[in-house]
Amino acid sequence: MKQIDNLNLDNYWIPFTANNVFKQNPRLLVEAQGMYYKTDDDREILDGIAGLWCCNAGHCHPHIVKAVQEQIATMDYATAFNMSHPKAFQLAEKISELTPEGLDRIFFGNSGSEAVDTALKVAIAYHVSKGEGQRTRFISRQKGYHGVNVGGTSVGGLPANRKAFGALLSGTDHLTHTWNINEMGFSKGQPTWGLNLAEELESILSLQDASTIAGVILEPVVGSGGVIIPPKGYLERIREICDEHNILLIFDEVITGFGRVGHAFAAERFNVTPDIITMAKGLTGAAIPMSATAFKKEIYDEIVSGESAAIELFHGYTYSGHPVAAAAGLAAIEVYENENLFERSLSMEGIFEECLHSLKGENHIIDIRNLGLMGAIHFGPSKNKTAIEIASEVFKYCYENDVLVRFSGEFIVLSPALIVEENQIKEITETIKKGIQSIA
Repeated sequence: MKQIDNLNLDNYWIPFTANNVFKQNPRLLVEAQGMYYKTDDDREILDGIAGLWCCNAGHCHPHIVKAVQEQIATMDYATAFNMSHPKAFQLAEKISELTPEGLDRIFFGNSGSEAVDTALKVAIAYHVSKGEGQRTRFISRQKGYHGVNVGGTSVGGLPANRKAFGALLSGTDHLTHTWNINEMGFSKGQPTWGLNLAEELESILSLQDASTIAGVILEPVVGSGGVIIPPKGYLERIREICDEHNILLIFDEVITGFGRVGHAFAAERFNVTPDIITMAKGLTGAAIPMSATAFKKEIYDEIVSGESAAIELFHGYTYSGHPVAAAAGLAAIEVYENENLFERSLSMEGIFEECLHSLKGENHIIDIRNLGLMGAIHFGPSKNKTAIEIASEVFKYCYENDVLVRFSGEFIVLSPALIVEENQIKEITETIKKGIQSIA
């Protein structure tokens, strides 16, 4: 008997889902191991998206599972304020060994959304501490995704994520996104065109008064907005402009962190050091929810100064540095290091790129983009279907044929675990190809 037969579907409000449509034909996952899920009807599904960009070491890695089991049996929770526990400090130290030099002060949260809000609040607090309390505004980018809390939604650049929630935070500007199909269609890795787009930041600053801007927040590689790769020189120029105006640069690496682009962080891949990095997803391999925000030491020192017993930063969460999550994070990083998964991700990039771009020329595809082990297949409309309908049908075909991809607007997104094999990449792309060819 399928589990769905005895399951009440009424009460759970599923996020980012057409709930009524889903509940007419539910897709339920009940087990996971390595590169595969198992469904409630006992099918094995090849996971082409690492859960949701997050199971970087594969599902249920035994080393991570053991660490979680041992920690929860030892201590389930440690008071988070005015107290702590050893593993939180150990994990912060391990993270600081992976982040760019100088970004070694780590603040823990529970999700990428919380990491972003932490970054935004601390950026403002830093400027206030320096006597520049007028710096309260942020600049982000169209198509950027920075979580779903009020701060992250405000700086986010996906209209559908914002339009139902009113004005949110005021004073946020958005750079134009860097995707131009005419100039960079079917680019492999970083496009060579588009450096000029960084100069728009100077235009915004001249209009809005640079002295009011606290920070610029960007995904180094746009993830949920369609895997948009930065043009060569673009991030470097953004860094220069921020430095010229004493503006903090925040890299949202919730998706790109922990091997997704073949390095610990995209900051390393692009050789651009921001002032703040947000991270989550791959931090624990998705075994337990956790996020972290890394700050330059100068930011920490500006806020945490003196010997006063007063609290320096009135911010944090009940579950900041949760002991079970910290154990999972330590174990996940050990797996990445012991199995050389960041290096493996980089070594598989060429195979992933070749398979993805082999789809060029199939009906409805207008662009393909990739870097590391993340990629997008972008659809255009047909005579009788919108691009979104086409992408949705390809997603459904793949799932019905035992491959999980991500349907996100006009494109299919791929982000397999760093343990993916060549034959699995080929199976994923071949299934997508058949799905496209099945569309009338």
